[in-house]
Amino acid sequence: MRWCAVVPSFQARATLGGVLRDLLAELPELRKTDIIVVDDGSTDGTTDVAKEHGVRALTHVANRGKGQALRTGMAEAAQLGYAAALTVDADGQHPATAARVVLEASSDANDLVLGIRDLAGAGAPRANQMSNRFSNLVLSGFAGKRLRDTQCGLRRYPIAATLALGCHATGYAFEAEVLLRAVAARVPIVEVPVTVLYPPENERVTHFHSVRDPAKIVATVLRTMADVHILRRARRSVPRAPERGAAPAE
Repeated sequence: MRWCAVVPSFQARATLGGVLRDLLAELPELRKTDIIVVDDGSTDGTTDVAKEHGVRALTHVANRGKGQALRTGMAEAAQLGYAAALTVDADGQHPATAARVVLEASSDANDLVLGIRDLAGAGAPRANQMSNRFSNLVLSGFAGKRLRDTQCGLRRYPIAATLALGCHATGYAFEAEVLLRAVAARVPIVEVPVTVLYPPENERVTHFHSVRDPAKIVATVLRTMADVHILRRARRSVPRAPERGAAPAE
């Protein structure tokens, strides 16, 4: 399986360098050029940090949202011939040891692998825990399948299949929308427990709003479920990644 890492980043100058060093140390098979950082309109020099570490750096001139950053990264990865993309947040909450767990949870590049966090055990703010539980309940109900963590950004996406799903959400709702479309398209989903790091509250940096963003997620869920035609079309059209052992695209 030919894979890369995609790191969506916004105002991440203070944390991105540590994330990149951690990934390269824990995953020695990962070359610097296998890491795609997507700077989503930062004004603090986030792109400079990526370039200093020798990784691929893509930049949105203005902030377009995490979902769009992920799509930009995966589109670039597809052009480069990768079959799967390991997505890691730039804020340092996903240790590279957990990234390896997600990477190795399945040997099939066609599987969508989801990291499952223990938010209470990790000391996450109560608002985050309640938001995640609510999103899990809503998405599981609409998907007709239990989904244990619908907001974790530590995932491994099958690139061609994910891009073919036709997701529209540009913000955090993308990670919910892609799950609904993946279930409808019968993309295999693998869930694996992972550790997550939450720094003390006075050091924590987050761009996720615990009330506004879940509301957007619910709105996205309703729009997605109403789009039955696209869901059915996605089920028929999702391509599969090359079989293991097949020559990668140049």
